[in-house]
Amino acid sequence: MTAATLQSAALAIVVPTYNERDRLKDLVEKIFSTYTGAGIDGEIVIVDDNSPDGTGALADELAGRYRIKVVHRAGKLGLGTAVIEGFIAASAPIVGVMDADLSHPPGLLPGMLAVMQSTSADFVIGSRYIPGGGTRGWGLGRLLMSRFACLLARSVTPIRDATSGFFLIRRDLARDVRISAGGFKICLELLVRGRPASVVEVPYEFVGRTAGESKMNTKEALGYLKQLGELRRFVASQPRLSQTHRQLSSEELASHRPFSTPTTRPDPLRP
Repeated sequence: MTAATLQSAALAIVVPTYNERDRLKDLVEKIFSTYTGAGIDGEIVIVDDNSPDGTGALADELAGRYRIKVVHRAGKLGLGTAVIEGFIAASAPIVGVMDADLSHPPGLLPGMLAVMQSTSADFVIGSRYIPGGGTRGWGLGRLLMSRFACLLARSVTPIRDATSGFFLIRRDLARDVRISAGGFKICLELLVRGRPASVVEVPYEFVGRTAGESKMNTKEALGYLKQLGELRRFVASQPRLSQTHRQLSSEELASHRPFSTPTTRPDPLRP
């Protein structure tokens, strides 16, 4: 191990994997190319749930060439817990999450990091549902389901894309959060249970999976409704939180200019 690898990174991206061997190498190369081009001292944490297609072995191989930590788990234990384990393994003060299937653009990471650094935000979310954002490659049914899930989440957070799988968060904020999400709505869990004081949404276009199945099914949908119920009870049990929420335009994100004065919103469900 070199002295460089002993130093903390500036940014760590957690990539949960299960049967992603065909796409993982491409994603890793794109992320590190982005790091290099932007001058970011970054790392990747791959959390593999014992993929039968050899994803874990490929991750180990890539770790010999790049600044990568690999966490091997015994089986499919849930995306939420995979993300938290990745955060614990990371060395950076700012951590993030991306899908392994290239549906999230690595090229947006420098801008998201710059937003977090310049605004001292606790949370920066890649949002499909603010102006400038969108989805590509989705059928109408999946799009409506996603929009409806975000609408339901407005009962516990004002964030427009609270179910996003693409975000950065301060590691200290996420590290002590006790999540109950066995599914994939970890962003929503962290937004509510982490109680961030400042959240920024930036627009991006989600590119739908070109292979494999969508992660949403009937079991996940029912689990999401249960999760929302638990989060509503959590909000009701907590002291009032005054949270700053900003939405950034594509032009502001590209230019890294200061934001306009944000609005302050109280916790939902609180008198």
